[in-house]
Amino acid sequence: MQNFKIIGQSAGARAGILNTAHGKIKTPFLMPVATKGSVKLLSNEEVQSTGTECLISNGFILSMRPGVDVIKKHGGLHKFMNWQGGLFTDSGGFQVLSEEFCLGVSEDGVKFRNPFSGKEMLFTPEESIKIQNSLGSDVAMCLDDVPTANVTSARLQEAVQRTTDWAKRCKEAHLNKKQMLFGICQGGTDLALRQKSAKQIASIDFDGYAIGGLVIGEEQSKTFPAVEACIPFLPQEKPRYMMGVGSADQIVKAISLGIDCFDSCYASRTARHGRAFSGKGNINIDAAGNKFDLSPLDTQCECFVCEKYSRSYLHHLFRTKEENAGKYLTYHNIFFLQNLIKKIRSEIIDGTFAPSKK
Repeated sequence: MQNFKIIGQSAGARAGILNTAHGKIKTPFLMPVATKGSVKLLSNEEVQSTGTECLISNGFILSMRPGVDVIKKHGGLHKFMNWQGGLFTDSGGFQVLSEEFCLGVSEDGVKFRNPFSGKEMLFTPEESIKIQNSLGSDVAMCLDDVPTANVTSARLQEAVQRTTDWAKRCKEAHLNKKQMLFGICQGGTDLALRQKSAKQIASIDFDGYAIGGLVIGEEQSKTFPAVEACIPFLPQEKPRYMMGVGSADQIVKAISLGIDCFDSCYASRTARHGRAFSGKGNINIDAAGNKFDLSPLDTQCECFVCEKYSRSYLHHLFRTKEENAGKYLTYHNIFFLQNLIKKIRSEIIDGTFAPSKK
């Protein structure tokens, strides 16, 4: 079965279908982050009702708690979560290389301290794939070397080469035939290194390709030139995934460049800080001007939050630290982005997509 089929294009943007072991996902699509198997503050039923067709969880985190054995006893991550839609698992490369975990990185893998047991452990590409194979997600991600923003050229070059070396090991270790495996490009904002990484990863022949190591604190003006540097070297017939993108303007820009899927905790994280998305820009629900405002968050939004609750009420909940404030704003934010992408997909198929008008 062909994993990915493009059914419409408008300039550089694509609309398609990603065939997974748990159904077909319409592209482009956004994956809310369910790191530990759950989107913060929302039930899976609520997440699904936003129009979400796919989630992403973290294989590294889940392997520590509750542990792979627990999830396997349920019959895999889908059944453990009781989620019937598409499901990606991240390798955990970004987390394992953070200061909280990382004790050192070498060609073998990442030496880290388990935060639950305190033990020093080695996390290898083979171990990452073994975990994700066992979890049974629809798409597994290669373990990559993720440098922080604004590092030296030498560090970027090291990360690109190590990411390629690890990708080859991941491909060899991947044994779950029902599961797709995506490779990841690195290179920071160095355009030549981005091209080099894209060429190297594409040569390994994965089921899809991700662009990682961006939207992590680099100069915003350099983010999308780095994406554009990768695109020509990634196979046209394979899905393209930009990791960590979740704001409306970034999603529109990325889609216009030919990106097919995204993941981000931006919608839920900003909601917990009192920010709501709207067609006229982000709303600070904590602002005093909302106290007597009887209008919804967005008059054009059809989510249940906008249909039922006023800005005044949501302002009250947030000011009094009611947990439902975060829940309602999270729901609205995810719905808003999914609805935006749904409209864009229709425009791509119709040939009318114009990113400058979004």
